[in-house]
Amino acid sequence: MTLVAGLGNVGVQYELTRHNVGFMLVDLLLKELPNSQISGAKFKGELFKTEFGLFLKPSTFMNSSGTSVFAVSEYFKCDRLIVIHDDIDLNLGALRFKKGGGNGGHNGLKSIDALCGSDYERVRVGVGKGANVLSYVLGKFSSDELTALAPILEQAKAGLLALLQGQSITQVASTFNLKANSQ
Repeated sequence: MTLVAGLGNVGVQYELTRHNVGFMLVDLLLKELPNSQISGAKFKGELFKTEFGLFLKPSTFMNSSGTSVFAVSEYFKCDRLIVIHDDIDLNLGALRFKKGGGNGGHNGLKSIDALCGSDYERVRVGVGKGANVLSYVLGKFSSDELTALAPILEQAKAGLLALLQGQSITQVASTFNLKANSQ
């Protein structure tokens, strides 16, 4: 069973923030895929079943994402994990598909790595970096940034679907990775 975890923070105050691009991509996918919600407090998040596997939006807040990911993965005996997250080391407009690697200081990834290991597939959505990292990632996208983000999320959705339909991470990266326009 495949588990796709989109990282973000719960609550209206965090909607459309840079840290919530994982939630945004899961929402975009679920609009198109027939799905059913699975309830259970033990999952510590919103969990949906689709033809491709499970989609999770942890409700544990970013820094404890691993708690939710681990709970779902263990309960359903998931053998594959794909994590969607924001990446401040990539400019807005960049998109990277990869497997394994470090956490780059991302607290959500640190939490997942501690409980699940680090050898999982990743969809890294570039958001850029501000002077104060915390206030920047918790800040909302501007309307211009949201306009720029829309086609990146569409590209990420297409790449993730290709991955879920059996293409290798190398094939998907070769086809769907994006470089940011020079800023």
